[in-house]
Amino acid sequence: MSASSASVRFIEEPKIGFLERMYIPAIMEGLSITVGHIFKPQVKTEQYPEQEPELPPNYRGVHRLNRDTNDRVKCVACYMCATACPAHCIDIVAAPAPAEWKDREKYPETFVIDELRCIYCGMCEEACPVDAIELTTLYDLTGLSREQMIFDKEKLLSVFDQTTKPDPHRGNKITDPVRTRSGLLGPAAELPTVK
Repeated sequence: MSASSASVRFIEEPKIGFLERMYIPAIMEGLSITVGHIFKPQVKTEQYPEQEPELPPNYRGVHRLNRDTNDRVKCVACYMCATACPAHCIDIVAAPAPAEWKDREKYPETFVIDELRCIYCGMCEEACPVDAIELTTLYDLTGLSREQMIFDKEKLLSVFDQTTKPDPHRGNKITDPVRTRSGLLGPAAELPTVK
């Protein structure tokens, strides 16, 4: 299919002057933007680790397993979090609950989260029917080996203990997450109400 010469519009290449060929206007435009940012800074530099960053209240950091009022693990080993996890980083082995635990049939004998595999999406937290698993606002997660980054039940419960008491390293601030109730958008989207 050929186009007629009447429907084709030929354009000429724009003439580039000496200054444009030397990139002078482009360099001056870039320098003006840089100087503008120097005198009107829009980015605030935080002096981490000397200055702790201000994280949003719905930040999703290190996982924790919550305890109930009797200081037992709150998890009922329903496998909802492991099923909802898109990264398949949660592994649970269930066991029958002791006879004195009248409120549940099962509990997790082992509960393991591979923190290196996790994408911190919060799907486990959303899926949990008893609010047993939460993502905290702790962000400084380090390990010297892969094994240290695999959190078992005891380590996840110790994160609960660590986040529910005042932290002297953070100015006695309690780092308990705000996602303790669910709203229209889910617990991770809710902001805390100021009392």
